Amino acid sequence: MALIARVRAEGQPDRTISFRQKGNHEMFAVTGASGQLGRLVIERLLERVPAGQVVAAMRDPAKGADLSRLGVLVREADYKRPATLSKAFEGVDRVLLISSTEVVGRLPLHRAVIDAAQAQGVSLLAYTSMLHADTSSARLAIEHRQTEEAIKSSDLPAVILRNGWYTENHLAALPSALEHGAFVGAAKDGRFSSAARADYALAAAIALTSEGQAGRTYELAADNAFTLAEFAAEVSRQSGKTVAYNDLSPEAYEGVLTNAGLPAPLAALLADADVAASQGALFDNSATLSGLIGRPTTTFEALISTALHK
Repeated sequence: MALIARVRAEGQPDRTISFRQKGNHEMFAVTGASGQLGRLVIERLLERVPAGQVVAAMRDPAKGADLSRLGVLVREADYKRPATLSKAFEGVDRVLLISSTEVVGRLPLHRAVIDAAQAQGVSLLAYTSMLHADTSSARLAIEHRQTEEAIKSSDLPAVILRNGWYTENHLAALPSALEHGAFVGAAKDGRFSSAARADYALAAAIALTSEGQAGRTYELAADNAFTLAEFAAEVSRQSGKTVAYNDLSPEAYEGVLTNAGLPAPLAALLADADVAASQGALFDNSATLSGLIGRPTTTFEALISTALHK
Protein backbone atom coordinates (compact mmCIF):
# COMPACT_ATOMS: atom_id res chain seq x y z
CA MET A 1 0.00 0.00 0.00
CA ALA A 2 1.33 3.40 -0.90
CA LEU A 3 1.43 6.12 1.74
CA ILE A 4 1.43 9.76 0.64
CA ALA A 5 3.24 12.38 2.71
CA ARG A 6 3.75 16.09 2.19
CA VAL A 7 7.28 17.28 2.76
CA ARG A 8 8.55 20.85 3.05
CA ALA A 9 12.23 21.46 2.42
CA GLU A 10 13.64 24.64 3.87
CA GLY A 11 12.95 27.53 1.52
CA GLN A 12 11.08 25.26 -0.92
CA PRO A 13 7.36 24.74 -1.62
CA ASP A 14 5.56 21.64 -0.43
CA ARG A 15 6.13 18.55 -2.53
CA THR A 16 4.42 15.19 -2.42
CA ILE A 17 6.41 12.00 -1.90
CA SER A 18 4.97 8.51 -2.22
CA PHE A 19 6.27 5.87 0.18
CA ARG A 20 5.51 2.17 -0.02
CA GLN A 21 4.34 0.41 3.08
CA LYS A 22 6.03 -2.97 3.23
CA GLY A 23 3.77 -5.92 3.82
CA ASN A 24 3.94 -9.67 3.66
CA HIS A 25 1.99 -9.96 0.43
CA GLU A 26 2.55 -8.03 -2.77
CA MET A 27 -0.39 -7.13 -4.98
CA PHE A 28 -0.23 -7.64 -8.75
CA ALA A 29 -2.42 -5.85 -11.30
CA VAL A 30 -2.89 -6.72 -14.97
CA THR A 31 -4.47 -4.16 -17.28
CA GLY A 32 -6.56 -5.26 -20.23
CA ALA A 33 -7.29 -8.36 -18.17
CA SER A 34 -10.38 -9.35 -20.15
CA GLY A 35 -8.41 -9.54 -23.40
CA GLN A 36 -6.84 -12.65 -24.90
CA LEU A 37 -3.36 -12.01 -23.52
CA GLY A 38 -4.59 -10.56 -20.23
CA ARG A 39 -6.70 -13.62 -19.47
CA LEU A 40 -3.75 -15.91 -20.01
CA VAL A 41 -1.50 -13.78 -17.80
CA ILE A 42 -4.08 -13.93 -15.00
CA GLU A 43 -4.15 -17.74 -15.31
CA ARG A 44 -0.38 -17.94 -15.01
CA LEU A 45 -0.34 -15.50 -12.08
CA LEU A 46 -2.82 -17.67 -10.21
CA GLU A 47 -0.30 -20.50 -10.41
CA ARG A 48 2.19 -18.30 -8.56
CA VAL A 49 0.29 -16.17 -6.05
CA PRO A 50 -3.06 -16.42 -4.21
CA ALA A 51 -6.08 -15.04 -6.04
CA GLY A 52 -6.53 -12.34 -3.40
CA GLN A 53 -3.23 -10.80 -4.46
CA VAL A 54 -4.26 -10.45 -8.11
CA VAL A 55 -6.11 -7.46 -9.54
CA ALA A 56 -7.76 -7.99 -12.92
CA ALA A 57 -8.07 -4.45 -14.26
CA MET A 58 -10.48 -4.19 -17.16
CA ARG A 59 -12.74 -1.69 -18.89
CA ASP A 60 -15.89 -3.76 -18.20
CA PRO A 61 -15.70 -5.52 -14.81
CA ALA A 62 -18.76 -7.60 -15.73
CA LYS A 63 -16.47 -9.59 -18.03
CA GLY A 64 -14.49 -10.71 -14.98
CA ALA A 65 -17.34 -12.33 -13.04
CA ASP A 66 -15.72 -15.76 -13.28
CA LEU A 67 -12.45 -14.33 -11.94
CA SER A 68 -14.28 -12.74 -9.02
CA ARG A 69 -15.63 -16.15 -8.10
CA LEU A 70 -12.05 -17.39 -7.92
CA GLY A 71 -11.18 -14.63 -5.46
CA VAL A 72 -9.44 -12.32 -7.95
CA LEU A 73 -10.06 -8.62 -7.35
CA VAL A 74 -11.78 -7.32 -10.47
CA ARG A 75 -11.58 -3.55 -10.88
CA GLU A 76 -12.64 -1.09 -13.53
CA ALA A 77 -9.69 0.30 -15.48
CA ASP A 78 -10.38 2.22 -18.66
CA TYR A 79 -7.32 3.69 -20.40
CA LYS A 80 -9.52 6.55 -21.59
CA ARG A 81 -10.74 7.38 -18.06
CA PRO A 82 -7.64 8.04 -15.91
CA ALA A 83 -9.59 8.24 -12.66
CA THR A 84 -10.49 4.57 -12.98
CA LEU A 85 -6.82 3.67 -13.37
CA SER A 86 -5.78 5.38 -10.16
CA LYS A 87 -8.49 3.55 -8.22
CA ALA A 88 -7.62 0.25 -9.87
CA PHE A 89 -4.01 0.53 -8.70
CA GLU A 90 -4.79 1.32 -5.07
CA GLY A 91 -2.71 -0.95 -2.85
CA VAL A 92 -0.98 -2.50 -5.88
CA ASP A 93 2.76 -3.17 -5.88
CA ARG A 94 3.37 -4.40 -9.43
CA VAL A 95 1.50 -3.55 -12.61
CA LEU A 96 1.54 -5.17 -16.03
CA LEU A 97 0.58 -2.63 -18.69
CA ILE A 98 -0.71 -4.59 -21.67
CA SER A 99 -0.51 -2.33 -24.67
CA SER A 100 -3.78 -0.91 -25.93
CA THR A 101 -5.48 -2.50 -28.92
CA GLU A 102 -6.10 0.93 -30.45
CA VAL A 103 -4.61 1.05 -33.94
CA VAL A 104 -3.37 4.62 -33.49
CA GLY A 105 -3.36 6.93 -30.50
CA ARG A 106 -1.99 4.41 -28.02
CA LEU A 107 0.56 6.73 -26.45
CA PRO A 108 -1.86 8.97 -24.49
CA LEU A 109 -3.63 5.85 -23.18
CA HIS A 110 -0.36 4.32 -22.06
CA ARG A 111 0.71 7.60 -20.46
CA ALA A 112 -2.48 7.54 -18.39
CA VAL A 113 -1.53 4.11 -17.01
CA ILE A 114 2.05 5.21 -16.35
CA ASP A 115 0.85 8.31 -14.51
CA ALA A 116 -1.61 6.32 -12.39
CA ALA A 117 1.04 3.74 -11.50
CA GLN A 118 3.43 6.52 -10.55
CA ALA A 119 0.80 8.26 -8.44
CA GLN A 120 0.11 5.08 -6.53
CA GLY A 121 3.80 4.41 -5.98
CA VAL A 122 3.99 0.97 -7.60
CA SER A 123 7.31 -0.78 -7.20
CA LEU A 124 7.46 -2.29 -10.71
CA LEU A 125 5.79 -1.56 -14.03
CA ALA A 126 6.00 -4.19 -16.77
CA TYR A 127 5.06 -3.23 -20.32
CA THR A 128 4.29 -5.41 -23.36
CA SER A 129 6.19 -3.68 -26.14
CA MET A 130 7.18 -4.88 -29.63
CA LEU A 131 10.19 -6.89 -30.74
CA HIS A 132 13.19 -4.62 -31.30
CA ALA A 133 10.96 -1.59 -30.75
CA ASP A 134 13.98 0.71 -30.47
CA THR A 135 15.25 -0.12 -33.97
CA SER A 136 12.27 -1.62 -35.83
CA SER A 137 11.26 -0.07 -39.13
CA ALA A 138 7.63 -1.13 -38.62
CA ARG A 139 5.19 1.72 -38.07
CA LEU A 140 3.59 -0.39 -35.34
CA ALA A 141 6.78 0.04 -33.32
CA ILE A 142 6.57 3.84 -33.17
CA GLU A 143 4.12 4.17 -30.27
CA HIS A 144 5.74 1.25 -28.46
CA ARG A 145 9.04 3.09 -28.68
CA GLN A 146 7.40 6.28 -27.46
CA THR A 147 5.79 4.41 -24.56
CA GLU A 148 9.15 2.96 -23.55
CA GLU A 149 10.56 6.49 -23.55
CA ALA A 150 7.64 7.71 -21.42
CA ILE A 151 8.25 4.94 -18.91
CA LYS A 152 11.94 5.80 -18.75
CA SER A 153 11.12 9.46 -18.21
CA SER A 154 8.74 8.60 -15.37
CA ASP A 155 11.58 7.04 -13.33
CA LEU A 156 9.28 4.12 -12.46
CA PRO A 157 11.18 0.87 -11.92
CA ALA A 158 10.22 -1.03 -15.06
CA VAL A 159 10.77 -4.16 -17.12
CA ILE A 160 10.13 -4.05 -20.86
CA LEU A 161 8.72 -7.16 -22.54
CA ARG A 162 9.27 -6.77 -26.28
CA ASN A 163 6.92 -9.37 -27.70
CA GLY A 164 7.41 -10.68 -31.21
CA TRP A 165 4.52 -11.51 -33.54
CA TYR A 166 1.91 -13.93 -32.22
CA THR A 167 1.56 -17.16 -34.18
CA GLU A 168 -2.16 -16.70 -33.66
CA ASN A 169 -1.92 -13.66 -35.96
CA HIS A 170 -1.06 -16.01 -38.81
CA LEU A 171 -3.63 -18.61 -37.79
CA ALA A 172 -6.43 -16.04 -37.96
CA ALA A 173 -6.24 -16.45 -41.74
CA LEU A 174 -6.33 -20.26 -41.59
CA PRO A 175 -10.03 -20.77 -42.47
CA SER A 176 -9.73 -18.51 -45.51
CA ALA A 177 -6.45 -20.14 -46.56
CA LEU A 178 -8.01 -23.60 -46.42
CA GLU A 179 -11.01 -22.40 -48.40
CA HIS A 180 -9.08 -20.57 -51.10
CA GLY A 181 -5.87 -22.61 -51.08
CA ALA A 182 -3.52 -19.76 -50.19
CA PHE A 183 -2.19 -17.45 -47.54
CA VAL A 184 -1.42 -13.95 -48.77
CA GLY A 185 1.02 -11.37 -47.49
CA ALA A 186 3.79 -8.98 -48.44
CA ALA A 187 6.67 -10.39 -46.38
CA LYS A 188 8.62 -12.02 -49.24
CA ASP A 189 11.12 -14.43 -47.63
CA GLY A 190 11.19 -12.61 -44.31
CA ARG A 191 11.41 -14.87 -41.28
CA PHE A 192 8.92 -14.59 -38.43
CA SER A 193 10.04 -15.62 -34.95
CA SER A 194 6.38 -15.79 -33.99
CA ALA A 195 5.49 -17.39 -30.65
CA ALA A 196 2.32 -18.56 -28.96
CA ARG A 197 0.28 -16.04 -27.02
CA ALA A 198 0.43 -18.44 -24.07
CA ASP A 199 4.24 -18.31 -24.08
CA TYR A 200 4.24 -14.52 -23.94
CA ALA A 201 1.69 -14.66 -21.11
CA LEU A 202 3.87 -17.00 -19.09
CA ALA A 203 6.87 -14.73 -19.64
CA ALA A 204 4.88 -11.74 -18.39
CA ALA A 205 3.72 -13.57 -15.27
CA ILE A 206 7.28 -14.67 -14.49
CA ALA A 207 8.73 -11.20 -15.00
CA LEU A 208 6.00 -9.62 -12.90
CA THR A 209 6.52 -11.97 -9.95
CA SER A 210 10.32 -12.32 -10.05
CA GLU A 211 12.87 -10.21 -8.23
CA GLY A 212 15.55 -8.13 -9.93
CA GLN A 213 13.49 -7.25 -13.02
CA ALA A 214 13.69 -3.45 -12.88
CA GLY A 215 15.81 -2.08 -15.71
CA ARG A 216 15.60 -5.20 -17.85
CA THR A 217 14.47 -5.36 -21.47
CA TYR A 218 13.58 -8.73 -22.98
CA GLU A 219 13.46 -9.41 -26.73
CA LEU A 220 10.87 -12.19 -26.72
CA ALA A 221 10.48 -14.48 -29.72
CA ALA A 222 10.13 -18.15 -30.59
CA ASP A 223 13.09 -20.50 -30.76
CA ASN A 224 12.34 -21.38 -34.38
CA ALA A 225 11.40 -18.95 -37.14
CA PHE A 226 9.57 -19.53 -40.40
CA THR A 227 8.77 -17.82 -43.67
CA LEU A 228 5.15 -17.53 -44.71
CA ALA A 229 5.86 -20.03 -47.49
CA GLU A 230 7.09 -22.52 -44.89
CA PHE A 231 4.03 -21.82 -42.75
CA ALA A 232 1.74 -22.51 -45.71
CA ALA A 233 3.65 -25.70 -46.53
CA GLU A 234 3.15 -26.96 -42.98
CA VAL A 235 -0.57 -26.25 -43.18
CA SER A 236 -0.64 -28.22 -46.43
CA ARG A 237 1.19 -31.14 -44.85
CA GLN A 238 -1.06 -31.34 -41.82
CA SER A 239 -4.37 -30.62 -43.53
CA GLY A 240 -3.84 -32.71 -46.63
CA LYS A 241 -4.96 -29.73 -48.73
CA THR A 242 -2.80 -27.74 -51.12
CA VAL A 243 -2.18 -24.35 -49.52
CA ALA A 244 0.32 -21.94 -51.08
CA TYR A 245 1.74 -18.60 -50.05
CA ASN A 246 1.06 -15.79 -52.52
CA ASP A 247 3.35 -12.82 -52.00
CA LEU A 248 1.74 -9.53 -52.99
CA SER A 249 2.82 -5.94 -53.20
CA PRO A 250 2.17 -4.01 -49.98
CA GLU A 251 -0.59 -2.06 -51.72
CA ALA A 252 -2.30 -5.20 -52.99
CA TYR A 253 -2.06 -6.89 -49.61
CA GLU A 254 -3.50 -3.82 -47.91
CA GLY A 255 -6.38 -3.98 -50.37
CA VAL A 256 -7.03 -7.63 -49.57
CA LEU A 257 -7.16 -6.84 -45.85
CA THR A 258 -9.50 -3.90 -46.40
CA ASN A 259 -11.80 -6.01 -48.60
CA ALA A 260 -11.85 -8.61 -45.83
CA GLY A 261 -13.37 -6.01 -43.53
CA LEU A 262 -10.38 -4.66 -41.61
CA PRO A 263 -10.38 -0.92 -40.89
CA ALA A 264 -8.16 0.91 -43.36
CA PRO A 265 -5.66 2.17 -40.73
CA LEU A 266 -5.18 -1.37 -39.38
CA ALA A 267 -4.83 -2.84 -42.87
CA ALA A 268 -2.14 -0.27 -43.66
CA LEU A 269 -0.21 -1.07 -40.48
CA LEU A 270 -0.37 -4.83 -41.08
CA ALA A 271 0.84 -4.46 -44.65
CA ASP A 272 3.65 -2.25 -43.39
CA ALA A 273 4.53 -4.88 -40.76
CA ASP A 274 4.94 -7.48 -43.51
CA VAL A 275 7.31 -5.14 -45.34
CA ALA A 276 9.26 -4.70 -42.11
CA ALA A 277 9.32 -8.48 -41.67
CA SER A 278 10.83 -8.85 -45.12
CA GLN A 279 13.67 -6.70 -43.79
CA GLY A 280 14.16 -8.81 -40.66
CA ALA A 281 12.14 -6.76 -38.16
CA LEU A 282 10.19 -9.74 -36.79
CA PHE A 283 13.11 -12.15 -36.56
CA ASP A 284 15.11 -12.86 -33.42
CA ASN A 285 17.20 -15.91 -32.57
CA SER A 286 18.35 -14.99 -29.06
CA ALA A 287 16.18 -17.68 -27.36
CA THR A 288 15.41 -15.10 -24.66
CA LEU A 289 11.77 -16.18 -24.40
CA SER A 290 12.55 -19.86 -23.82
CA GLY A 291 15.22 -18.84 -21.35
CA LEU A 292 12.74 -16.75 -19.37
CA ILE A 293 9.96 -19.34 -19.30
CA GLY A 294 12.32 -22.23 -18.63
CA ARG A 295 11.27 -24.45 -21.54
CA PRO A 296 11.32 -24.46 -25.34
CA THR A 297 8.73 -22.22 -26.97
CA THR A 298 5.64 -23.82 -28.47
CA THR A 299 6.33 -24.71 -32.08
CA PHE A 300 4.28 -23.28 -34.93
CA GLU A 301 3.71 -26.87 -36.09
CA ALA A 302 2.02 -27.67 -32.77
CA LEU A 303 -0.13 -24.55 -32.96
CA ILE A 304 -1.20 -25.35 -36.51
CA SER A 305 -2.18 -28.84 -35.35
CA THR A 306 -4.25 -27.44 -32.50
CA ALA A 307 -5.99 -24.98 -34.81
CA LEU A 308 -6.79 -27.65 -37.39
CA HIS A 309 -8.30 -29.97 -34.81
CA LYS A 310 -10.50 -27.48 -32.95
